[in-house]
Amino acid sequence: MHLTDATLATLPSAIHTPRYDRHGHAPGVVHLGLGAFHRAHQAMVFDQLLASGEMRWGIHGVGMTRPELVNQLRAQDGLYAVRIADGQGLRWQVPGGLWRTSVAATERDAVVQAMAAPSTRWVTLTVTEKGYTPALGQLLLDGLRLRQQAGLPGITIASCDNLQGNGHQLQALVKAACTAQDKLLQDWLDAHCAFPCSMVDRIVPAATPEVMAAAQEALGLTDHAALSTEGFWEWVIEDRLADPADAALLQSAGVRVTADVHSFEEAKLRMLNGSHTAMALIGAVTGRPFIASCIGVPHIRDFVHRLMSHEVAPHLSRSDWADYRDALIVRFGNPYLKHSVHQIATDSSQKIPQRWPPSVQGQMAAGASFEHHALAAALFLRYTLGVDEQGQSYALNDPQAESLMANGAAQREQPEACVRALLAREDLWGSALPGHAVWIARVLHWHQQVMKHGVDAAIQQLLAQEA
Repeated sequence: MHLTDATLATLPSAIHTPRYDRHGHAPGVVHLGLGAFHRAHQAMVFDQLLASGEMRWGIHGVGMTRPELVNQLRAQDGLYAVRIADGQGLRWQVPGGLWRTSVAATERDAVVQAMAAPSTRWVTLTVTEKGYTPALGQLLLDGLRLRQQAGLPGITIASCDNLQGNGHQLQALVKAACTAQDKLLQDWLDAHCAFPCSMVDRIVPAATPEVMAAAQEALGLTDHAALSTEGFWEWVIEDRLADPADAALLQSAGVRVTADVHSFEEAKLRMLNGSHTAMALIGAVTGRPFIASCIGVPHIRDFVHRLMSHEVAPHLSRSDWADYRDALIVRFGNPYLKHSVHQIATDSSQKIPQRWPPSVQGQMAAGASFEHHALAAALFLRYTLGVDEQGQSYALNDPQAESLMANGAAQREQPEACVRALLAREDLWGSALPGHAVWIARVLHWHQQVMKHGVDAAIQQLLAQEA
């Protein structure tokens, strides 16, 4: 038997399940990007609001391209189990906030109509950094245009992706889709819709057969959409909402509503995400499969701790960065998460520009060392070889994979030319770093060490040098 509405009552009493009416109300949230992260993060916040009797937070979940996941969730009435693992142990929960589903690629009109539905109050997005395309702006604008034409209230459109100033970027993307004939629509957007910036934080690995097997054992039912996550979660959102009353509701569920999202956003991007990318490259090249496999090695843990402490933290405005760093080290070591290094290394060319260059430039401006980031940059080039130090091949899942691998293929014979070609790319490093002679020299040095002696020896050399 599968997990469905009909079998929900058969679950063990220890598993937290929805007790509210999932079918008597229309969804109030349209979410674009129905991946693991949303289902183990915002969907669980909305589930909490629904459980408190606030029935306006049901979700119409939209998969952007993949029908397989949407079909699995439809077969399970939008239900799925989440294993939450932390220092206190394991627990399972079945959130019930996902009420309807669509696939944007094949059911575009249904998505536009959902955004224009009278019950819709929010649109949220986790479409990843590479998803902010003109097509996304047009999709959102088409839904908002229908709302405006029908005389409906404005809504909150909240990006939850790892982009600096994500609300501003999303608003600009939507406005870029407007034509000269859209003056009234633009005025309506400005007056009635809100595009708050936000920061979301929870480690949610991609679903694995191990988690599905664990769900089968815990539930006594088959669940093809089961997930695993950590106990920690954080959602910080700008106090700029279409309905100001939503702020108190979100706060009641543990969301931080503030005028200062930036300090949390930059800390997460540069500390958590920046460290994640560095560890993902270390793991991919050395053959360590998971983040916990990496952080459990003393010299890698020291490298990550020092990267955050010495090269990232000096340029953050989050005052409790040391506590955040220490919590991250513990979170990275969670043995239950099995967070694949290759999953995290996905789309590295889209992620690195947000995560590393600001810290490097901060160090340069202060006349301070940026050796840890220089080694990370060297690791990125080594990663583009597509083969680990044991000779096992892996695929680069990246929009720039072809150009990265073409450049990286020659690095054994022409290492300096390959390093210089990689570091010349302003799409990766911004405008300041490509011409910086010391930065280039240090990346060249660490690339030479990695190629000659291996990743672990290079990290140990750096730690000894910077001690």
